[in-house]
Amino acid sequence: MTPPLQAPSPSASASTVAWRRGLLLVPLLVVVSAGLLVARLAWDADTFQACRYLGPSARMYVTSWAGLACSVSAVVIQVALRRTARRRGLDAGAGWQRGLAAAAAVLGLVLSLALLATVYWLYSADPAGGGDCSGMRLILP
Repeated sequence: MTPPLQAPSPSASASTVAWRRGLLLVPLLVVVSAGLLVARLAWDADTFQACRYLGPSARMYVTSWAGLACSVSAVVIQVALRRTARRRGLDAGAGWQRGLAAAAAVLGLVLSLALLATVYWLYSADPAGGGDCSGMRLILP
């Protein structure tokens, strides 16, 4: 004998809606992370001024670390929401939000690696070797 059909409880549908809205946080964090990566790469010329090596600027540190935090957070939120959905018995495989969040989480992993490289470059040695525009000495007298 099959069990009678029951309408979903209001709390179950509310939690499903909240879960799907939470999934939209993942692509938002990935977009912010990508924007911070682009900004970090655009400010790469901040290290030199009048042939003097100044080191990385404060905005290079902020964009690198904030971008890394956003991309890692996006992946962690995706994993946490998937586990929560499984634990609560929500339909984790339905909806366009799930597909968008999964694709964004994969992109978030790639962005995490790129932003990890920018953080590494922040703390690496002077790329000019301390010569202060040493290549210019060959051209200019």
